[in-house]
Amino acid sequence: MDMETQIEKLKRELNAVVLAHYYQKAEVQDCADFVGDSLALAQQAAQTTADVIVFCGVHFMAETAKILNPGKLVLLPDTNAGCSLSDSCPPEAFAAFKAQQGDCFVVSYVNSSAAIKAQSDVICTSSNAVKIVSRIPAGRRILFAPDKHLGRYAAKQTGREMVLWPGSCTVHEMFSEKNLLQLKYENPQALVVAHPECTEAVLAHADFIGSTAQLLERVTRGSESQFIVVTEPGILHQMRKASPQKYFLSPPSSDGCPCNVCPHMKLNTLEKLHACMKNRSPQVELPEKLRQQALAPLKRMLEWS
Repeated sequence: MDMETQIEKLKRELNAVVLAHYYQKAEVQDCADFVGDSLALAQQAAQTTADVIVFCGVHFMAETAKILNPGKLVLLPDTNAGCSLSDSCPPEAFAAFKAQQGDCFVVSYVNSSAAIKAQSDVICTSSNAVKIVSRIPAGRRILFAPDKHLGRYAAKQTGREMVLWPGSCTVHEMFSEKNLLQLKYENPQALVVAHPECTEAVLAHADFIGSTAQLLERVTRGSESQFIVVTEPGILHQMRKASPQKYFLSPPSSDGCPCNVCPHMKLNTLEKLHACMKNRSPQVELPEKLRQQALAPLKRMLEWS
């Protein structure tokens, strides 16, 4: 049997569901039962009736699935699949920063560890950040972590002042305003769609800003035939599948290297997916007290969404 057939066989034997993020390798996306952004994947994890959840993404995503499903087996093909944004917000440093701010309503981006979620009042994703911030009662001071660019974007869209933790995604920060303008000059008909984790300078040139799922919907439904897509290029696989007649470009990073490819997301492979299902390992586990503390703000996000 080929690898894809073996994976399908293991799904049936384990009663497993395979969830994959848009930034995964194309062949991994094609083996998944559901492909989506962080919000959609969290919703799928909360709703699944499967006994085993195999998360083709990065560690914080698998943690989120375990927080929502303590009784299920949660597998991550490669435990080295981390996240530069999550790593930019150490729990102890954040706790000290939070204490310095006084009474704040804490909004944490889902791209964070369970320990950060446990210190939060509500979680958000790039799909719902504006909606979540808008739900917070007027007059409450807001602390947003860990992505300063998404926080700044949400503040601008809602008119709310927020204290921002100074974290960022190294992949999205590598997009160059200069290179983007050059690509726009060379492709004047192309619409620029960008992820809000990008810098403010890059977002200033975007015709549409949204999460990966929102970007996919915009290019699929749009009448335009050319798009410059300013996010991790794994999403281009789904864009090309949905709209094969359209042309998609990914701008180079600041020094021309392929640094806009997330090295963590790309650690998961078909071979590792197969091995983790066959061996039922590596498993994602959390201390129960930490899981319960992180569950409350996650449930609030799902309710508010």
